[in-house]
Amino acid sequence: MKSTLLAVSVAACIGISGSFTGDAQAAGFPPAPAQGKLGAMIVDPYGNTPLTALLDLNSKKPSNVTVTVQGKGRKGVDISYPVGKRTMNTHDGIPVFGLYPDYQNKVTLEYTLDGKRVKEHYKVVTGSVVNNYIDGRNITPLQQVNVKKVAKGFEDRLYLVNSHTYVPQGSDLHWSGRKGKHSGMMDATPAMGALPFENAPLTYVVDTQGEIRWWLNQDATFDGKDVDLNKRGNVMGLHDNGFGQMTFVQGQIYGTFDMLGNVDTQRLPRGYIDASHEHNIMPNGHSLVRAAKAAYTNAHGDVVHTVRDHILEIDSKGNLVEVWNLNEILDPYRDALLEALDMGAVCLNVDFDSIGKTAEMNIDAPYGDIAGIAPGRNWAHVNSVEYDPKDDSIILSFRHQGVAKVTRDKEVKWILAPSIGWNEALSKKLLKPVNKQGKPISCSERGVCDGDFDFTYTQHTAWLNNANGRLTVLDNGDGRHYEQPALPTDKYTRYVEYKIDENKMTVEQTWEYGKERGYEWYSPITSNVEYMADRNTMFGFGGSVGMFEPGKPTIGRINEIDYDTKEVKVEIDILSEKANTPHYRSVLINTKSLFGQ
Repeated sequence: MKSTLLAVSVAACIGISGSFTGDAQAAGFPPAPAQGKLGAMIVDPYGNTPLTALLDLNSKKPSNVTVTVQGKGRKGVDISYPVGKRTMNTHDGIPVFGLYPDYQNKVTLEYTLDGKRVKEHYKVVTGSVVNNYIDGRNITPLQQVNVKKVAKGFEDRLYLVNSHTYVPQGSDLHWSGRKGKHSGMMDATPAMGALPFENAPLTYVVDTQGEIRWWLNQDATFDGKDVDLNKRGNVMGLHDNGFGQMTFVQGQIYGTFDMLGNVDTQRLPRGYIDASHEHNIMPNGHSLVRAAKAAYTNAHGDVVHTVRDHILEIDSKGNLVEVWNLNEILDPYRDALLEALDMGAVCLNVDFDSIGKTAEMNIDAPYGDIAGIAPGRNWAHVNSVEYDPKDDSIILSFRHQGVAKVTRDKEVKWILAPSIGWNEALSKKLLKPVNKQGKPISCSERGVCDGDFDFTYTQHTAWLNNANGRLTVLDNGDGRHYEQPALPTDKYTRYVEYKIDENKMTVEQTWEYGKERGYEWYSPITSNVEYMADRNTMFGFGGSVGMFEPGKPTIGRINEIDYDTKEVKVEIDILSEKANTPHYRSVLINTKSLFGQ
């Protein structure tokens, strides 16, 4: 009798659902109830994306599913997308993407169940999004969005922002290693490699009303106290792989995440370190990752950790299939552009004391993540890797050298850069500029050319335009013509497209935009551009506009430019929440590929 009364008492306290029949029942709390013909609505199902939800299937089998998250207010942007069978099987539910933070969202769900078409409406409450890395440098808690123009027909656009914020403790990690006789630091441990290259991520999606519609919690990938280095570095190299996932790379890992917050990572293969900037997927599913080599013996006999100069092809199981050691393929001693760089911003760091200053390259300089010649220094700074299936080769953007195509057998096929400073063998690989009639254009060795042609300088993202096979490049423009201009405000950035004839070894400039915008559009580092066939636009992101304005937010400028008319269709400014903090890239979100599989 006493034990029965005790069971009844416990059941009453903890709220067992259903009636008590006199038999002992297992104690527990009830699950969330179904809100429609399917199951419960679960917000942030995996704990990493607070502006998503998952509608449980409750053992049902809906088909022909479409989800619409309704826009907030009169001009709010609706987000509508299909959900495929594989996606529902994977999550045992229907993903809800595009919720507003701290808001009661309205969601419409349409699907077929048991041969009947169903339309249901849900209310989904979300909480706020939080920046975990606020310190005395913050101007605002989160990055602010300033929508400047959205043309008719572009209202539904969604842009993923790949940005970062400085961490309070700064870069507190350094690789240790053997000091070399050419390190210039015989009495101190050098900061070898690029391990200190890290910032906390700010990864989110904005709509054309400037509203945040998706957020990746920072601790999903980053932990500033992780001594195992699995969650240190910079989240970079984002690409939509077409299967509802985004590639990324960060320090000692590479991987993917989906828009519900599932993160899948692998450690770099043994012997390789410090991945950043690029992780792209080949047609065979292999990963192309830009990394560096640990404990590399250079030509001087020094054992160094190299910097941003190795390309790895890794299969889906983590096996290292191929390695491109760029120290052996190009010339790590070419210093022509390196000596013209603005030392105020070579990577993501901003040094106001060095703005406008250049540096002489010295073989006895310290090793580490510094602009310099020889393996062990930042001579290459590869920031994009594009696979060309036509000939099984890769196209590389070397910020500190130019753009080059390299074959699988490690031969340089062509180089897009001015002629100054190349050795005899590589000089034969230089593309020759021509006009649209195919006639040669005269250029000086520093790249000053007749007519409407210019090379790129400190460029980013040399990617193929799949619509016409041409090459699109973000020409940042620092060190243009291998010098610093008389006035800093003479600098400019371009979106530019080239037509390359590999048989004739010629290059024609077929399109450009940005020169006319002048210094107010200048983005000295980071950034990306690519052609978007669905709206016939050049979509780009200037990740460091206004970076040299002391005490002010840095602008990440999203643009879509009409390819035919060069009319600005979209212009949205992302303002950094700490002063003088650059952004990296932006990715245009294709809602049809997010969950349509």
